[in-house]
Amino acid sequence: MTAKDPISKKTIACTMFCLIAAIAIVAHGQTAAGTKGPGEHQWWKNAVIYEIYPRSFEDTNGDGVGDLNGITKQLDYLKELGVDAIWLTPCYPSPQVDFGYDISDYENIDPQYGTMADFDRLVAEAGKRHIRVIMDMVMNHTSDQHAWFLQSRSSRSNPYRDWYVWHDGKGETSTDKGAPPTNWQSEFGHSSWQWDEKTRQYYYHKFYIQQPDLNWDNPAVHRAFKDIMDFWLKRGVAGFRFDAIGSLFEDPGLADEGVVKDKNGNPLIDAYGEQVLDGSKTFLVAKMHPVIQEMRAEADTFNANAFPGERVLIAEMYSSNIADLANTYGPPGKPEFQLPMDTQVGFIDKLDVAAFRAKLTDAETGLGSHVPLLLFDNHDNPRIDMRYGDGAHDTDIQRVVATVLFASRGAALFYYGDEIGMKTTPPARKEDVKDPIGIAGWPKEKGRDGERTPMQWSAAEHADFTTGAPWLPVPLSAASINVKAEEGNPDSLLTWYTALIRLKKSNRALKDGADIMLDTENTKVLSWMRQAAGAPAVVISVNFTAQPQTVNLANDAPGAGTHKLKTLLKTPGAADPSSLDQIQLGPFGVYVGEVQ
Repeated sequence: MTAKDPISKKTIACTMFCLIAAIAIVAHGQTAAGTKGPGEHQWWKNAVIYEIYPRSFEDTNGDGVGDLNGITKQLDYLKELGVDAIWLTPCYPSPQVDFGYDISDYENIDPQYGTMADFDRLVAEAGKRHIRVIMDMVMNHTSDQHAWFLQSRSSRSNPYRDWYVWHDGKGETSTDKGAPPTNWQSEFGHSSWQWDEKTRQYYYHKFYIQQPDLNWDNPAVHRAFKDIMDFWLKRGVAGFRFDAIGSLFEDPGLADEGVVKDKNGNPLIDAYGEQVLDGSKTFLVAKMHPVIQEMRAEADTFNANAFPGERVLIAEMYSSNIADLANTYGPPGKPEFQLPMDTQVGFIDKLDVAAFRAKLTDAETGLGSHVPLLLFDNHDNPRIDMRYGDGAHDTDIQRVVATVLFASRGAALFYYGDEIGMKTTPPARKEDVKDPIGIAGWPKEKGRDGERTPMQWSAAEHADFTTGAPWLPVPLSAASINVKAEEGNPDSLLTWYTALIRLKKSNRALKDGADIMLDTENTKVLSWMRQAAGAPAVVISVNFTAQPQTVNLANDAPGAGTHKLKTLLKTPGAADPSSLDQIQLGPFGVYVGEVQ
């Protein structure tokens, strides 16, 4: 691959638009003049986004690996669920060392997932159902098989040499490579510096050895990724989720990182037997902001020419506080992400009422005019059952989690299979592990296979995921936890998700209203109200315990009305309360009602 000329590429893109604009406008619900319907300009503000791990969603050719045609096949299911957009983890060509996050070609589709024609068909069919497609954008690193890196490592004088991070070793001589330039460590164990014998320098990799980091101090890298964005935007994608975005930059002075110590002053040791470092020299988030402003400007320019307001940038962020999260939206006049992930709510990892109340209040009061993107789950973390469940009330607890996700203000992101209660199912033996993290860290670290098992469509063989041998075993839980068993069952988790999402879209207060915390001294029940001008308020109460609870929300309710309630949604089998004075909740019970 060679560097592309940005002017010629833009010219091609504009020409393509002239040919496809009419079709795309219809597919995405626009008028002939290119204007948007009510609420469509910023559709993402109340969006429901569904993460799909393509190799695990549905396989249509029997090779045991999910594919793009499998996603297209299930679009009606996603429409019925109420999804506004699907985020696809990487389906670009890749050696699959990190299952797609090691990309060897950013402008194509990996043959195991299908063809570019299959991708275009997916986008078109999704558009007919008012479902947008969001791609993963991996800018921190490429595969070591990418043409850029093959050129870069071919010689020190190659024009692509400076596209990656190369340094001499400490104490290097003509016969001795020396020590790695710093003590920095890979996220997956051991040094993040790899010696290259041919050119006698080390290259930097924050993740796997086969994922060399790009040099974002090189303007050519910036131009290349704007071209990549344009390539997919002109094919109709609705935006990008930016992977590992906080690790774009490292300390140019090559200072060592500090060692994290326990309360006794001893170094902490990770699953790989390495000392835990503080990340202070390899997560220079402050340097990320100008890059994202540049990428956002590129996307917004594209928007102005074709689909105003539809292109959204999502950030994978694990911010330590609300101020850091707020910064990722960008300063006035220099916007960055519309939807940085608010992991502070969904990754508390315990049902702690005070913690949830505080973090939801932060999201309501600490982001200015921006909206949060809430999530509880993704492909890199154990599923909800393992992080929040108690083994006895898992389905009820998943109702609790879903209610916080969809009944709070903002956009909501959830992971395939959450809606039916799929369980984390890690390998029992090291020889069964597919994820390199688990292979390297076993037995302390079992890897991420447990949260990536095939989607459970039915109780049939292989859960109707494939007619062949699935790339990961289908869990035994698929016999009872599957789409077919839960569809049409009024008490199922799938029915609960569908009902919640419909309320999020149709009820004025749940769609547009502010979050107001109620009964704020209660340590067992989380209650809040959604209130929008000109619409009845909605109250939500969620029991975080296995014991029945009763709450009185009358003192916190607005106005001087009767405070009678109209039930919108409640835990199966629960009684309807007559007013805010007495809302009874069973173990992990949920109540959603409109104040009359």
